[in-house]
Amino acid sequence: MPQQARVNLVISSGEPAGVGPEVSLAAALAFLKEQPAAKITLLGDPSLFKDLLSIDPELKERLKLQEILLYEQVTAGKLISANSKYVLKMLDVAIDGCLENRFDAMITAPLQKSVINLAGTPFTGHTEYLAERCGVDHVVMILCAPLPAGFLGLKDSANLRVALVTTHMPLKEVSTALTQQQILETIEIVDRDLRQKFGISEPVIRVAGLNPHAGESGYLGREEIEVISPAIEKAKSLSIQVSGPYPGDTMFNVGALPKTDAFIAMYHDQGLAPFKFVSFGGGVNVTLGLPIIRTSVDHGTALDIAGKGMADSGSMLEALRLAYQLALNTKKMTHS
Repeated sequence: MPQQARVNLVISSGEPAGVGPEVSLAAALAFLKEQPAAKITLLGDPSLFKDLLSIDPELKERLKLQEILLYEQVTAGKLISANSKYVLKMLDVAIDGCLENRFDAMITAPLQKSVINLAGTPFTGHTEYLAERCGVDHVVMILCAPLPAGFLGLKDSANLRVALVTTHMPLKEVSTALTQQQILETIEIVDRDLRQKFGISEPVIRVAGLNPHAGESGYLGREEIEVISPAIEKAKSLSIQVSGPYPGDTMFNVGALPKTDAFIAMYHDQGLAPFKFVSFGGGVNVTLGLPIIRTSVDHGTALDIAGKGMADSGSMLEALRLAYQLALNTKKMTHS
């Protein structure tokens, strides 16, 4: 069997008062035991990773802590706005390392958007920050989760992937924010990255409508007729295998799941409510459309259980596994 290429991953450990540091370290150690061809650089303050001192020497060779100091020492569960600069500095170090090809992919632990904004830095989320730092106008959030055989009656295991046209905006603004160009670009980005990063040669994509019953021929809204359907037809003319618009309440059809590589929802909760219901907290957030690979957990900072040894590192472990696979796929595409 040919030896796997070395993959260098970097973890931004997120809000220091949350579960990010503990799930980052636990998942990193579990992942390195699975993948002998991987190295991980963990970003953060040494005071948050005291367990590193007692890890297996072989793992310590492949797990490096890159020191980034807190602005103020933290107590688990207690937010300190001064440390928002610490969180953003970790992100910048990870992004720069990926852009400079020192890292093959970055994985982000959860952060607290509110405390960053309270500190005076406008911040909508990881996705938007990554786009700005990478100089990209349009990125797409996609959530990924493996579903086991037998679940929901699935004959074989399947991958559920749900992408969003709009992300963090009030629901009342979604309709006016949707344009044919935005939807078309979203479909194109999903198709391209499924090919280039996920290694899927002929992706199949399903697109949701916006209104109940996908507008019911205009009776319940005209966005499907005037905006969404034209974008889908244009994507089809570009040889993309895409269909829709489907009613949001029936698009996630179990029968369609094994034959669909990605579902595209029009707004945040339309896509993420069904996704999180079936993903058992093991979902992974991926940002498509970037010149780098970025995966993340699909949960928040969980301040109420931080530091209590109760945090589940499963989503972070899945984020590491997917980042590793995407990095291998990208290396293969680059050298083919």
